[in-house]
Amino acid sequence: QVQLVESGGGLVQPGGSLRLSCAASGNIFSVYAMAWYRQAPGKERELVARITSGGITYYIDSVKGRFTISRDNAKNTMYLQMNSLKPEDTAVYYCNAGTIITTEPYEYDYWGQGTQVTVSS
Repeated sequence: QVQLVESGGGLVQPGGSLRLSCAASGNIFSVYAMAWYRQAPGKERELVARITSGGITYYIDSVKGRFTISRDNAKNTMYLQMNSLKPEDTAVYYCNAGTIITTEPYEYDYWGQGTQVTVSS
């Protein structure tokens, strides 16, 4: 089992910045990748950024140059630094951890509770 707790969301004006945090606990040794997803009202949940255990990162085009995903292994915490925020970034942001399990399908995703990010003037 892996537990994920997000924090750092809130209300910010366009052009502002926020840093989201995701603290992981439990069977963290099984985690091979972590990611941030978001879900805006009326839209499907989408991947925003991902970081592997080896430090390889991926970003969707709409956030490249504005968002930075990182991790602090000593604190078992993942971060998403969000700069130059736009109204279209408004969504509930979810922390995700991909793990290896011993039975089929040999992979399992864990999710945090979500944190609201609202970008509005």
